[in-house]
Amino acid sequence: MKPLAGHTFGIVGALGAFPRRLAAREVERLGGSLRRGVGRGTTDVVVGRRWLATGTAAAIEARVAAERAAGRRVLGEGGFRRLIGAARAAPEGGIARTALVEQSRLGAAAVDLLALADAFERDEEPFSFRDLILAKKYAGLIAEGLDWLAIARSVHRLGAAGGLTAKALHAGDGRVWLREREGLSEIDGQLRMDLGPGPDLDALFEAAETAEAAGEFEAAGRLYGRCLDADPGDAVAAFNRGNCLRALGRFGPAAQDYVRAAKRDAGFVEAWFNLAGLMAEAGHAAAARRHYARAIATDPGYGDAVYNLASLEFAAGELAAARRWWERYLELDRDSEWARTAERGVRYVALQGK
Repeated sequence: MKPLAGHTFGIVGALGAFPRRLAAREVERLGGSLRRGVGRGTTDVVVGRRWLATGTAAAIEARVAAERAAGRRVLGEGGFRRLIGAARAAPEGGIARTALVEQSRLGAAAVDLLALADAFERDEEPFSFRDLILAKKYAGLIAEGLDWLAIARSVHRLGAAGGLTAKALHAGDGRVWLREREGLSEIDGQLRMDLGPGPDLDALFEAAETAEAAGEFEAAGRLYGRCLDADPGDAVAAFNRGNCLRALGRFGPAAQDYVRAAKRDAGFVEAWFNLAGLMAEAGHAAAARRHYARAIATDPGYGDAVYNLASLEFAAGELAAARRWWERYLELDRDSEWARTAERGVRYVALQGK
């Protein structure tokens, strides 16, 4: 059995060390799949270096916490590269996380985030002895006013965290400096892997996401289109362009993009769900019911699709089917306002039967 079978990786931001297409190829070779962004089927989330270079500490912390709360494993770029065989194995470690926190006096949250940002030799316990030295240095930098993200960005400029263990570090102007005989100097030299030429699709996709988030759907749609021109098999770009076209009221082209996304990634349940919603908005109830059923077949635990299908069956007068889907929804959700509506629906159908 291939080691990554059953794993679907989603990248937040963009990878800094090598193009996404090469990472996708390696993940597929190991039996897994890799997508842009995070969806219902995502099992592992990779925090890309470029997001660490541009995002805020608060936004990154909130996103990492949300992904972990959703039951997904969160990896840094270094850990991801080692997992797929694109980087050498980390040095052997023998120090538990709790011991690292206690001995360095670096807070547990900072340890976790700095490990995720590849600021240690190892991205998980057991940590190495050099990691303990680094943790003590980082604790001193935080005491001088830096946050974990400023430290991580400075370490990335060096390229290998282990090289800092013998250096004297100093905080100033929101970054880390090296204290040498001649005075203070900047950390210099960023390690990169040149794995081949090609358009910077990650940067293009990131620009499209930024435009979409700002409500600039016309511009975002064009940028996603350029992503698809360069990589026609990108299901997420097709899905996102479909969302932009839908927001612009272009239902026909949006539907085509949702179908395109679903065909390129059979497990892309959100594509079937959004296609069903689009059909419902356009008044094609029968088609919407079919697509919701397809979404549920792909992911039986997709409560939103179950609830919406129950509503469509009820509107079509198919009371027995509506009751069956409402009862299924209540197996997934007992506490929300939607659950209370489903309970009322079940009672109504029961009364009609009497």
